[in-house]
Amino acid sequence: MSEVRMRVNGTNRPVELEPRVSLLDALREHLGLTGTKKGCDQGACGACTVLVDGERILSCLGLAVQYEGREITTIEGLDHPLQTAFVRHDGFQCGYCTSGQLCSAVGMLAEHRAGMPSAVTEEVSSHPTLTTEEIRERMSGNLCRCGAYNGIVAAIEDTAR
Repeated sequence: MSEVRMRVNGTNRPVELEPRVSLLDALREHLGLTGTKKGCDQGACGACTVLVDGERILSCLGLAVQYEGREITTIEGLDHPLQTAFVRHDGFQCGYCTSGQLCSAVGMLAEHRAGMPSAVTEEVSSHPTLTTEEIRERMSGNLCRCGAYNGIVAAIEDTAR
């Protein structure tokens, strides 16, 4: 066991962990932050997406010890206009993927603001326009079994304006 000093949602949270514990399991099982969901546990669905230093990551793929001293934001610590936009545009149904979708969308908007291109960006040397196609591509790593994609995209478009 090792003591890992995690900074989660603005609070320092020391926790005793085995070095092989994933960030996802540390958040859910050791810190009681169950808003971040375990979907596939293989990095394929995006349900476990959190922000680390403002960048979106799949928490099931990283070890908690890798993120010691970094700022981790989970859905419990998120305070963003996207949350009300998701409600306004019906960007969820069952809600299982919603925390990952929201964290991913916040990270995606930051990537776009920084001028990062996506696979569908036509002109990679200029700042990409945030079209519906761009949003869909940039959010493609977050799956929704209910099919609430239209509401999710509408919420992101509304917030990006």
